[in-house]
Amino acid sequence: MAGFDLDKERLLNDKVLVGVFGAPHGVRGELRVKSYTQDPLSLADYGGLNDGAGRAFEITAARPLKDDLLVVRVKGVDDRDAAQKLTHTKLYIPREKLPAAGEDEFYTRDLIGLRAETPDGALLGTIVAVLNYGAGDILEIAPVAGETLLFPFTRAVVPTVDIKAGRVIVVAPAETE
Repeated sequence: MAGFDLDKERLLNDKVLVGVFGAPHGVRGELRVKSYTQDPLSLADYGGLNDGAGRAFEITAARPLKDDLLVVRVKGVDDRDAAQKLTHTKLYIPREKLPAAGEDEFYTRDLIGLRAETPDGALLGTIVAVLNYGAGDILEIAPVAGETLLFPFTRAVVPTVDIKAGRVIVVAPAETE
């Protein structure tokens, strides 16, 4: 995958993307936020939100808008112009603030960089992204040579995820062979 720099991605290894500021909401400095947390409102409960470059944000109030969208007030953001300047800002928290993943649960960033192998141990490539366009997660795998591979992240296709060993097992669906 051209332009992907796994080492750069690992620089944020101790941080997890939990949301992104959207457009201003009204004229008093409120912002829309897309939350990536399991419970969208919990985004406001994680202290230590920052933009990855060190700029800190404190959410002082939050209310649900729709699904995973919130309307928030941010300390120091008091008008629409200030809110507009934050549009598209990604919000990260330190990894240690997140609860441990449960059984068969994975933080997306933990999958990035894992080796993808066939059941017989042949290397398919490296996971470079976990995509989701609304119908479920898709693993994007950069092969050693050739075009990017995309596989649905389902138990049937990816029966084994071994974070400690740094690999996943991928059983290619019959229609891809």
